[in-house]
Amino acid sequence: MFFERLSTHRMIASIKEPKQIEIALSLKNQLSGVFLLTGHIGVIKGYVDLFNKHQLPVFLHLEKIGGLSTDSYGMDYLAKVIKPTGIITTKTNVVKTAKKMGLLTIQRFFLVDTEGVENILKSLLQVEPDIIEVMPARIPEMIGEIKKFTTLPIITGGLVYERGHVMDGFKNGATAVSASKSDLWRETYSTEEKMIRNIG
Repeated sequence: MFFERLSTHRMIASIKEPKQIEIALSLKNQLSGVFLLTGHIGVIKGYVDLFNKHQLPVFLHLEKIGGLSTDSYGMDYLAKVIKPTGIITTKTNVVKTAKKMGLLTIQRFFLVDTEGVENILKSLLQVEPDIIEVMPARIPEMIGEIKKFTTLPIITGGLVYERGHVMDGFKNGATAVSASKSDLWRETYSTEEKMIRNIG
């Protein structure tokens, strides 16, 4: 379902505080999904259940959720009890474990320098996540460099403050853009997206 939504709704809501949950739910027909970067083991199931009830794909950023173990027992509990659509992590070994549990995996990479691109290639040779996320979004031309060695969908995010930043991601080949600024979730991008796709 998430991949289907990605083809029509290319904005992902990065939720950094609980009050953003209701906003994301109210805009569920404009979003491909949500990245949950808030909460802890005591409340996370309630959040995930709410998104599942509204059929909005939800991914948990494991390094941002308190009390979650990323070993095989923790991932098994996550998959069978909490039941998110998938997970986000910066760690290759966590991608491996989550994939074994049947969870969709998004591996997040930070492009600090040229080594960042090399690290993506090295990681992908060890294990292939379902999607990669490249941060920050403000160096969108690097998406093209990464596309040279992978056909995986690429999400970009980080330092996205205005509509132009979102469009830069699309123009450079991003499948979707993640943003925590809720004003950007409300925007519609379809007309410009079609133009970009026709040009490409």
